[in-house]
Amino acid sequence: MNRDKWSGVISEVGSDTQLKANFMMLIVTMLWGSSYLFMKMGLDSFQEFNLVALRFGLAFILAGAIFYKRLIRVDMRTFFYGFILGTLLFLVMSVVTIGLKFTTISNAGFLFSLSVVFVPLLLAVFFRKKPEKKVILGVGISMTGIALLTLNQALTINLGDYLMILGALLYALQIIVTGTLTKHVDSITLGILQLGVAAAWGLLFSLFFENPHLPSTTESWVSIIGLSVLCSAVGFIGQAVAQKHTTPTHTGLIFSLEPVFAALFAFMFIGETLPAKGYAGAALILIGVLLAKIPVKKLLIRRRFNQTVDGSKV
Repeated sequence: MNRDKWSGVISEVGSDTQLKANFMMLIVTMLWGSSYLFMKMGLDSFQEFNLVALRFGLAFILAGAIFYKRLIRVDMRTFFYGFILGTLLFLVMSVVTIGLKFTTISNAGFLFSLSVVFVPLLLAVFFRKKPEKKVILGVGISMTGIALLTLNQALTINLGDYLMILGALLYALQIIVTGTLTKHVDSITLGILQLGVAAAWGLLFSLFFENPHLPSTTESWVSIIGLSVLCSAVGFIGQAVAQKHTTPTHTGLIFSLEPVFAALFAFMFIGETLPAKGYAGAALILIGVLLAKIPVKKLLIRRRFNQTVDGSKV
């Protein structure tokens, strides 16, 4: 049979499932893009650690209730790994939440997306794994974008933008550690445990340095429910389900839309806009991130293979 006919049969079987998975990943990315808006809203009612504790505490309860059978069977190694990842998650979200007090939602979304280009750089530092040329190019383009997005007339960057870049760096570290630890234990159980650990750290720090309290206004409830239910619990479960039926390339490219959704929600709900150079910088950051994610070599090899086989019979 001709190769194209085989491809048609295979694609009909698999495309529908993958299309649904990609759509689910798009919804998850949209929810994560909205998290910056919900955090900004929450900071009007809560102090930073209190917000982190409530967000991940409720998310842990919801996710734990759904996957309680997995939590019952948890072993000490999984719990220890969950403690490590939860501590990293707490550090990441604390830095990001504090940073949002001093910068815009749009800046936060685009700067935090830099974690994608930081991952291969950290791998190069810790494991001496030389980054690909496309990653180096992506970093260069992203750095230009950062300058346009954040530098003011005095050529300085505000504290919030610095914290967002630090948050992206910490998140890149968490991605690497997560990739290592999930190979040895159940990934869903590990993900739920890290939510609980992050919540516990948030509560502890809030008790020592703040005056923790529960939501008392409509806006504060909307913020906490949005962050915990939609962005954390639903986002986490949706990602776990969808990634079983789609490719890492599709997942990475869809996730690249997160800062775009963040800027869109900021514009729609609070009328936040960027200056012209800010939009240019945001576009360059997005291009750099996409460049670092797209597997150019694989696509070229696949294209050459297709061109070679197209003229033959299978």
